[in-house]
Amino acid sequence: MSQPLAPGATIGIVGGGQLGRMLAMAAARLGYHAAILEPDPDCPAAQVAKVHIDAAYDSAKAVEKLARISDVVTYEFENVPVTVARSLSDLVPLYPPADALDAAQDRLSEKIFLNAAGIPTAPFLSVDGDEELARGLVEFGGNGVLKTRRLGYDGKGQRVFRGAGPEDTRGVVAAMGGVPLILEGLVPFAREISIIAARGADGALAAYDPAENVHRAGILFQSRVPARISDATAEAAREEAFAILSALDYVGVIGVEFFVLGDGSLLVNEIAPRVHNSGHWTEAACVVSQFEQHIRAVAGLPLGDTSRHFDCVMENLIGTDQDRAPALLAERDLMLHLYGKAEARPGRKMGHFTRLFPLGELAG
Repeated sequence: MSQPLAPGATIGIVGGGQLGRMLAMAAARLGYHAAILEPDPDCPAAQVAKVHIDAAYDSAKAVEKLARISDVVTYEFENVPVTVARSLSDLVPLYPPADALDAAQDRLSEKIFLNAAGIPTAPFLSVDGDEELARGLVEFGGNGVLKTRRLGYDGKGQRVFRGAGPEDTRGVVAAMGGVPLILEGLVPFAREISIIAARGADGALAAYDPAENVHRAGILFQSRVPARISDATAEAAREEAFAILSALDYVGVIGVEFFVLGDGSLLVNEIAPRVHNSGHWTEAACVVSQFEQHIRAVAGLPLGDTSRHFDCVMENLIGTDQDRAPALLAERDLMLHLYGKAEARPGRKMGHFTRLFPLGELAG
């Protein structure tokens, strides 16, 4: 893309969930239209987009239509089939690049890529059978997290071992579906953080302040900014995120999750080649949200200011938590965002809210 997209251009988005919804809203604020490819006829993004292509992601006809009506295409989740991404990139500019999807979709490939880029991770081993699992647990002192290499999210497709012996591994691989697995060593981390970073079409880099994250049942519950980490740890997180963006020749926003060890050093847990749940606080505490930042990047516009004007705590509303909306709206200094999902199910993200505090109030 040699010139920024002019107002009135169309940005295609593969995926119609809440992230696609917020991207479409950000695009509209900058004068762009959004076209959504999503098989769910009542998806959250379709409620705010100009065009909704109601079709499977791998429908050749739908992919061709999205490319034809879009000036650039992006995606809101990392499990878009890589073949679809590559097909799109042959027809229309696609950001982030398909190689970023390829690196992030398989946890083994992701760890290999990170280590090759000089980014440290937890120790890991490929697992295809119970014997490999048993050997791996011996190597990791009986402790580890067994994960499906593909498609797991929000704690799904995982099993934790603590002090496990050979008898604890019988039938495990079959019970997890007989799919390719990865065993990661347990990390004695002090806290979990994430950073939202971006790379523009011109190679410019920007990052928001790291967020400290709390998970419940494998699902992100809360993100707190500022994170309780040293300036040196925060700077290291930025530099590692920038190294990942540069290695992938990336354009757009990325989420990078870290384990912070007791001495302040970092291990990357995973990368998400898209806007990220732990960056939702930016829509309330920054002038330019992660969603606008992503649209700016893929549209060829200058990246925006990542300065934070408040301390804040973002919490997800899971399942029937959205019933709290009236009480939350009665609070001062709180931004609420509901996703327009018709059915509240256990474990389903229905919205989020961000409480704002004066700068410095949450420090330490």
